[in-house]
Amino acid sequence: DTITRRFRYDVALVSALKDLEEDIMDGLRERGMEDSACTSGFSVMIKECCDGMGDVSEKHGGGPVIPEKAVRFSFTVMSISVQAEGETEEVTIFREPKPNSELSCKPLCLMFVDESDHEMLTAVLGPIVAERNAMKESRLILSMGGLPRSFRFHFRGTGYDEKMVREMEGLEASGSTYICTLCDSTRAEAAQNMVLHSITRSHDENLERYEIWRTNPFFESVDELRDRVKGVSAKPFLETQPTLDALHCDIGNATEFYKI
Repeated sequence: DTITRRFRYDVALVSALKDLEEDIMDGLRERGMEDSACTSGFSVMIKECCDGMGDVSEKHGGGPVIPEKAVRFSFTVMSISVQAEGETEEVTIFREPKPNSELSCKPLCLMFVDESDHEMLTAVLGPIVAERNAMKESRLILSMGGLPRSFRFHFRGTGYDEKMVREMEGLEASGSTYICTLCDSTRAEAAQNMVLHSITRSHDENLERYEIWRTNPFFESVDELRDRVKGVSAKPFLETQPTLDALHCDIGNATEFYKI
């Protein structure tokens, strides 16, 4: 019953790169890299974003019955670099001047679904995740400046807000006792200790914890089980990079303010 419109991920990326063709060729010329020598070794960094768009219901009715919320998944080409044959270092030939602008953000998928509906979101975004995984391992050959050139893609899910990261990682919502997506801190622990926070868990570990939550191998009560899995309650479906997340950033800011 979910209505969704989307592009195939590889087709959308081809379209985005073709839009940047002039910038790429200018970048090669500015770097003094001989055009015909650079046909392979292009790396493209993609920032992915996904966020709820809030209530989009028709105010007067009359249309089809759909969930009243929408979610948009989009991406931004952050940078393109090239490693020329025989060279050891990569050279950046394009960097997005306004990486947080709406204008550089390319929509990939628009869906009528509530962002809190984990199962529905998983079902709709599943094919995107599959396409993305396939592209990580392969190269795209694309005609650029009259020559076929080979591109590899690197994906970073750094455009998600906390709610979406929790959704994608299968964690309890933001009101949970376990406040962090990357470590096992509780609210009480974070309030006591504002300095010593480290990243202690990975996507794979969250998957293992989900299995424990699902199967309850030790026949524990709900409270004991929650304590064991530290807030993992659904199956994560998109790996997120273990970089500094919003919570640790907040704690770091709070520490600085506290010093002041």
